[in-house]
Amino acid sequence: MNVEEEIQKLEEEIHRLGSLQPDGSYKVTFGVLFNDDRCANIFEALVGTLRAAKKRKIVSFPGELLLQGVHDKVEITLRPSPPPPQASAVAAAATS
Repeated sequence: MNVEEEIQKLEEEIHRLGSLQPDGSYKVTFGVLFNDDRCANIFEALVGTLRAAKKRKIVSFPGELLLQGVHDKVEITLRPSPPPPQASAVAAAATS
């Protein structure tokens, strides 16, 4: 699995384990992600995947590195998904 695939899986797992926020983002603590059996089976290096996702501005969390135990209560925020294209804009483009 390449980095992009791992980030996509990370997004899916944050959706599964996290809480939807009013702004459309999802939040989950590092401890919940790290201690989840499914995540443990998917991610060979969860911390590395989180760092790559943070670098691409897909997730945000304080600091640079999260460690089990010490950072279990740190919240990880998955940015809101972009809104789907409006039907009227798509229809207008198709008739042009």
